[in-house]
Amino acid sequence: MWGLSVRTLSGFAVAAILAASSPAFAKEPAIHPAVIADPRPDAAYPASMSAFVIPAQDGAMNAVMYTAAGAGIHPTLLLLHGFPGNEQNLDLAQAVRRAGWNVLTFHYRGSWGSPGIFSFANASEDAFTALQYLQQPSIVARYRIDTSAIVVAGHSMGGFMAADAAAADPRVAGLFLIDPWDPAQTVAALATPEGEAGWKAEVASDLPPLHGATYEGLTGEIKADGQKFDLGRRLAGYGRRPLTLLGAEKGIGAMARKAAADAQGANPDARLMVWPTDHSFSDKRIALADALVRFLAGVAPTIR
Repeated sequence: MWGLSVRTLSGFAVAAILAASSPAFAKEPAIHPAVIADPRPDAAYPASMSAFVIPAQDGAMNAVMYTAAGAGIHPTLLLLHGFPGNEQNLDLAQAVRRAGWNVLTFHYRGSWGSPGIFSFANASEDAFTALQYLQQPSIVARYRIDTSAIVVAGHSMGGFMAADAAAADPRVAGLFLIDPWDPAQTVAALATPEGEAGWKAEVASDLPPLHGATYEGLTGEIKADGQKFDLGRRLAGYGRRPLTLLGAEKGIGAMARKAAADAQGANPDARLMVWPTDHSFSDKRIALADALVRFLAGVAPTIR
């Protein structure tokens, strides 16, 4: 029915037996199992999802915790979305949870219904607030968080916010940036008419779900505080902890390349990959989830 001869099937069977019985044939799966297969359910400690609000200065962040199955404590990922957050990367959250990690996601103040005003400075504070939230004793107990294995990941603007928060907290165990935005490179591009027009068009298209944000206000922030809004500086301050930058050739991978060069001055082990895909990794979602899960496995190798 499938167009395979008995001889072909026999060849497959022999190859399978060899792969199972001989170290010479044993290879790591092409895709991490957590990316493509559900784990066995745990009746006593099932996987779950909780929605809640994290208080934050003059507003709050609407948040969701994806809690991993299984007894004991769990490593935990803080996953930050970009600007404005149309792509939340929740497929990554699900894969990471299947790998045994908790995942916290949220909307910054003033975005997608979270109370407050959206600004880049507020988003920076929000990322750090969420990171500290994961280390509060009551939250640690509620979600069984392993505070020695908290990792931050972020996409686009969330990549900058992830680096900013991780650099400010030496307890962060790892940092994974997905086609990260570098505000300093955006400011440099504003010196050209083409760069200014491109940035203005991007901001205009992204403002609808952001409360209180304007082009003038957002642009003024990154121009006024060049030391703060510089991805390379943030990564240099992050130091020698595990770090991967994954850029997109058809996105803003050039920013990832420059930031990685800055990071490697302080951290020679920082890893850079640039893939031939778009900013949303539209045709590389499985590969993206696999790269993230494998990075996390390196940070907390006892979790499979």
